[in-house]
Amino acid sequence: MKVSIITVALNNAEYIEACIKSVINQDYKDIEYIVIDGGSTDGTIDIIKKYEDKINLWISESDRGIYDAINKGINMSSGDIIGILHSDDLYIDEHVIGNIVREFSNDVDSVYADMVYIERNNPEKVVRYYDSSVFQVSKFAYGWMPAHPTCFIKKNVYAKYGLYKTDFIIAADYELLVRFYAKQMVSYSYFPKVIVKMRSGGLSTRNFRSNIILNREIVRACRENGIETNIFKVYSKYFVKLFQLVKRPHQI
Repeated sequence: MKVSIITVALNNAEYIEACIKSVINQDYKDIEYIVIDGGSTDGTIDIIKKYEDKINLWISESDRGIYDAINKGINMSSGDIIGILHSDDLYIDEHVIGNIVREFSNDVDSVYADMVYIERNNPEKVVRYYDSSVFQVSKFAYGWMPAHPTCFIKKNVYAKYGLYKTDFIIAADYELLVRFYAKQMVSYSYFPKVIVKMRSGGLSTRNFRSNIILNREIVRACRENGIETNIFKVYSKYFVKLFQLVKRPHQI
């Protein structure tokens, strides 16, 4: 199976090289790598060009935000399976894609796994463990989803049920997974290992205002897809997230 990996970036010269290297160093051979840059001016383009012989497709042009950029990548892709790795993040090792493809042999349309948050400038320092094993569709109402950067979804699912909604500021990934898993009942399999390192300080966790926007959009995403919830249910997830700060995976 051919796997398309999409990386979106904007002015991230500090971290994108580590992201790119974690993709091009995968030991699975049938990978199509697509980089969508939003018109960077800080040297990001120079880094992309440094590796362009290993990148199948890349563009640099203005867009209407991160989800518009992801949609561009999906539309450009030709793989059977699509994964998204943001330019701040990196795969845990060179075996990730091969392991994920084997998980698709369970005759499912998507696969997700575990993730760790790391200190922004120290990829070896884990600050939080996102354990996707606890996910159930019923937990969408409480603001829970599988770790989105670990989600790999067959392209024909996007063709059938749609792309990311660009009128969401932060939670279009949440809305997409609610729509796929709860409304359309897309099949999935959980791969019980950490596969992604995500640098802390991303869009959804940047500040208090971002959290307010995120949680309002989570409520909207649920309601638009037939899930009854309210803001109090969604905020209850923060009590559980406290345990993520101390819990650690058995192995990374």
